[in-house]
Parts: sequence; C-alpha cells; structure tokens
Amino acid sequence: MLKSVKDQLLENRWDEAEAAGKSESELLLYRSNLLGSDKRVTNYGGGNTSAKIMERDPLTGEMVEVLWVKGSGGDIGSMKLDGFATLYMDRLRALKKLYRGVEHEDEMVGYLPHCTFNLNPRAASIDTPLHAFVPHRHVDHVHADAIIAIAASADSRALTQEIFGGRVGWLPWKRPGFELGLWLEKFCQDNPDAVGVVLESHGLFTWGDTARACYDTTIEVINTATAWLAERAEGVAPFGGAVHESLPAEERRRIAARLMPAIRGLIGREEYKVGHFDDSQAVLDFVNSRAMPDLAPLGTSCPDHFLRTKIRPLVVGFDPARGNLEDVLGGLSQAVDAYRADYAAYYQRCKRPDSPPMRDPNAVVYLVPGVGMITFARDKATARISAEFYVNAINVMRGASLVSSYRGLPEQEAFDIEYWLLEEAKLQRMPRPRSLAGRVALITGGAGGIGAAVADRYLSEGACVMLADISAEALEATQARLVQRHGGDMVRSVVMDVTDEAAVARAIAETAVEFGGLDILVSNAGIASSAPVEETSLELWNRNMAILSTGYFLVSREAFRLMRAQGMGGSVVFVASKNGLAASPNASAYCTAKASEIHLARCLALEGAEAGIRVNVVNPDAVLRGSRIWEGEWLEQRAATYGTDKQGLEEMYRQRSLLKRSVLPEDVAEACYFFAADLSAKSTGNILNVDAGNVQAFPR
Repeated sequence: MLKSVKDQLLENRWDEAEAAGKSESELLLYRSNLLGSDKRVTNYGGGNTSAKIMERDPLTGEMVEVLWVKGSGGDIGSMKLDGFATLYMDRLRALKKLYRGVEHEDEMVGYLPHCTFNLNPRAASIDTPLHAFVPHRHVDHVHADAIIAIAASADSRALTQEIFGGRVGWLPWKRPGFELGLWLEKFCQDNPDAVGVVLESHGLFTWGDTARACYDTTIEVINTATAWLAERAEGVAPFGGAVHESLPAEERRRIAARLMPAIRGLIGREEYKVGHFDDSQAVLDFVNSRAMPDLAPLGTSCPDHFLRTKIRPLVVGFDPARGNLEDVLGGLSQAVDAYRADYAAYYQRCKRPDSPPMRDPNAVVYLVPGVGMITFARDKATARISAEFYVNAINVMRGASLVSSYRGLPEQEAFDIEYWLLEEAKLQRMPRPRSLAGRVALITGGAGGIGAAVADRYLSEGACVMLADISAEALEATQARLVQRHGGDMVRSVVMDVTDEAAVARAIAETAVEFGGLDILVSNAGIASSAPVEETSLELWNRNMAILSTGYFLVSREAFRLMRAQGMGGSVVFVASKNGLAASPNASAYCTAKASEIHLARCLALEGAEAGIRVNVVNPDAVLRGSRIWEGEWLEQRAATYGTDKQGLEEMYRQRSLLKRSVLPEDVAEACYFFAADLSAKSTGNILNVDAGNVQAFPR
C-alpha cells in the first residue's frame, strides 16, 4: 500500500543560512543540487535548471544577460558550476529569425555554440530553448513521479485543471526542442499569472523571480499533486491488487542468481553487460500485480524514462507459486529471441529514411513475478540508473492508474526519440569502452596486497570487482579505498573462507546477483608456512592443502559452473608461487600445495577450453609489500632460514634474482590483467613468472 500523505510529501530543504552570500550562479547550483538529491523530483541525469544572470562581457566590459542552464549530459543532483552551459540571451533570442519551422528544428542545435558566453566549453543541451524563451529569470524542469502520473494519464489536461486550477497550465506532448521552447514562451505570455505548466507525457516546468521562489514553487506544485494522488489511493490496492505473492528475500536472491547469468549469456555475446537486481517494495507491488501484464507492454511515458529502459520490458514467465524456475531457464532463449524479433519489427515499422542503424535489440528491463526486477546495461552504474528510472515509471503507472488510465508514448514518438539523430550524435561522441568494460571479476584474497592491486588494475580498465576475503575488517578497509578511487557501483565485497564449500557457493551466487554473472576469477587466497619436514605437523600440512589446493578447487568449480551457465567463456587466473616450480628448504607443505595449484590449473585448462574458459597461472616471488602472509611467523621463519633479519629479507630476495629487482603487488597485478584481457585471448594452460628471474623456476 502507499505510504501516508504526510510521508510522501517532499521536504522543503532550502536553508537561508546556507544560501546567504552566494552569487546568482551559486544559488542556481544550490537549488539544482537540492532538487536532484531526491529521485521523486527527478531521475539521475534528468530534468534541468536555469537562471538568467547579468554578467560582464569579457570583450566589451558591458553587463549582458546570460542564460546559465544545465549542460548536455549533466546531472542536477551532483553537478558543479562547470556543469552549466552559459549563453548570451540576445543571441538566443536572435535565433528565432533563423528558425525555418518544426520540420527543421533539429538544425537549431547547430547554432547554439554560436551563442556561447565566455568561451564556456560545456555543450548546451537540446532543452536550452525551453529555458531561454520562458520569460522568467529562474526556471526548473523536473520529472517528478506525481506530476508525470498526471501527465501520462488519458485525462491529463482535465486532471491538471482539477488539481491546480489556473495556477499550473498544460501543454500537449511535444518532443523537446526549439518548437517546444516557442510553445512555452507563448503559454507564459498568454497566462501571466501561471507559476508552471505540465507537459503531457513529459514533466513539469516551473519558474520564479528568485532562486528561492522558483525552488519553493517547484516543491509546492509537486506536493500538491502528491497529496491529491495519495488521498485517492487510500484503501486502494496498487495496480488492482496482487495475483502473486513475493517469495522470501533470500529465495528471491537465489532465483535472481540463477536467472541473471542465463540472461546475461543470451544478451551479452556482442557486448558485455552488467546486471542489477531490485526487489524493493514498489517493484514487488508491480511485478506481482493484476495489472502488470497489461501495463508493462505499454512502455514508459517520460522521454528520460524511455531512453534508459527501452520501448518495453521483458516479462519473465516465472510463477512463484509453482516454482517453475527450471522451465523458465529452459525457455529463456526463446523468450529473448521473441523480444529481439519484436524489437526488430518495431524498428522496421517506425524507421525513417535517415534513421541510424538498429541498435542492440535486447531488453534492458526484466520483470520477474514474486522476485523483482533485473536490468542490464554496459556498466553497473547505467544498469542501476535504468532500474531507478523504471521504478519512477512504476510510480507513474501506479498514480495514473488510480485516477485515469495510463498512456505510454505513442510508438512512433518513442522511436523518434530513441533514434533521434541528435541522440545518435551524442552516442557517437562517447569515449571508446575500456578494455575490461562490462566484465565481472571475483578476486579471492582480495583484501591483501596482491588482491587489492589486481582489483585496482581491473577497475581502472572498467571491470566490476567482487572482493572475497576471510577478514571482514580488512575487506571493509580495502573496499573503502577502492570505492574512493573508482566509485561505489563497481566494487562489492563478500566474506568468504575458500575452504568452506557452502561459503564459496554463496559468494559466487552473490557475485551473480550484484553484477549479473562472472567473467574473471582470480584465485589468490593465500597462506604461508615454514618448518623443516620433521617439524611439520599434520595440521600444518592439511591447512596448506585446504587453502592452497582444495580452496582453489572449490572456487574454480563454482566459477566453472557459473561460466558454463552463461556460455560466454571466461578467464581463470591462479596466483601461485615460484615455489610451485622451484623447491625451497623448510617449506615442504607450502611448496607442495603450490605445485598442486599449478597442476590443477593445467587440468582445468584442458576442461575449460571447449567452453572458451581459459586458465592460466601467475607465479610471483617474494612480494613482501602489502602482503598479509608476510606478517608474523612466516616472515620470521623465512628470515631465519636464510640467515638474515626482517629488514634484510627483501634485499636478499632482490639480490638473488637474475634482474636484481624487487617484485611489487602492482607487477603481479599487471600479469593478472594480461591473462584477463583480450591481449591473451589465445593463451591457456600457461605460466607467467613474475619473480625478477629465477633459473630454478623457469617453466621449460
């Protein structure tokens, strides 16, 4: 059920003390960040804000009117001042003389750079004329769920009038651009007392004479619509009530862990995809509902929602009461093929002579009754944001269905936005993907020096990383450092003992739920021991074998199962040791277990080849810095074995190498990157020594 009216209302968070002393542009940024901080106001990257500010012209020294407006591709919740485009207002107004009509409005975007103020490199967006031609100093454009619920209703115009009277007007659907800017200008001229306007199937424009007044109006208008909808929702089951019951949370994740790699394997053969799972209450209310089968095919209404979520979602035929998961998995390929065929038919029906070629025909959003929603995209952030957009769409459909009937964008309009030449040009300007973009890696021993260095290297190339380690405290610290460098979307962690079969299975499943699957396994969990053979206890022997041999087997077995379920191949990298090839005194348990690792890798290379799963070994030697196995007794024991002290051990290892160089975690990480990347696509069953040269460890 919906929350109480009071709980749903937005808080007016304007703080006069914080706003005091800010310039007009700084107040614009403050207002923008406040609005963008709440997804109920607008989605990530959605909406835009502006202010018309008097600035000193750097050429003439005269004061001129300048439009500050969110630039192309920005996000009002997280942007800084450099995220605003700045344009001369007199030049923007002069563009009206060049406008040749709606059939030619796209060409007007090419004139916007000629209006740039102060050589600002931030590109102006397609929405610039909408802000420029509204004759008010401050303008907000947002995609609030409550407003779009009204805007996407069949009775949108009448409902707007009922809720707001003449204070907020209404305009029919029009794709953003120069023409819509002129419509907004005329509306303001014809309705001087209005404080805003609802755009059908799109969103809300509001305005004011000051930054504070504009912000207050935006919050008040959204809250008015929110309260009106909430009052009508009291006692009413969302979407006509439930026909499915949600499974327990743990079971939902278990099913998602099975479905996501299977879907990813079907849709990720041309381009790697990363998944996101959402089983929030809003999602469960929708996927379990009586109305979902009729509403889902209608797609979304707001252009921002649509661009992120595709023409419509794919509904997975899972029945939580029957538990027909195996049947669903067996029929998944057919369902994906049917969606692709439907998308191709949509493209053929709607394409225009100058339309770009058809893009990826796979669904972005997958709805699973009783379980939740799965989204896939090129990277984790985009997959998450796509899910957030569809949750917004769910809220819109819920509100619209309460008071009228929901309407998605007409198919041709949806196509014209998706394949808009201006949108295509933006896509073509995007940087090339990094070498591991879209790939998912699990790193055991991920909190240690080598594991953290490998994670950092993979993340720098665009991979998503699941860190696994037995130490929760060390994991937390390592994850925090990596998140600070690479962002929170790309890094996850799981506490795992590689000798615990159930814990290993849970960690692999958790990786599948968090990122959609697995492409790279770096088996790096380590232990070290040193003792003469006659002093080596059975417990010590078994502990080495359990972690360094059995642990590597358990993790590899689960990774193989997941990689085979995906059908996309993969790369397994064992971080072994020089000691697996070259014997060392007083370390029989350790050396034997490392040799077992290496031979296991050879066996797995044979088994994985037909599935495209490559298995290779990196053999480091004497990586002291940052490594937890070089703490405590092991360091003391190795120092005693070689007749030196702690400080002299690293120098001793350096001097005994052929190249007389120390081996660092970053050196090992580079070798692990080589075996994970396409650089080594034709290599399996190989050993790469990173030991600065040790003749006894030469593989051949």
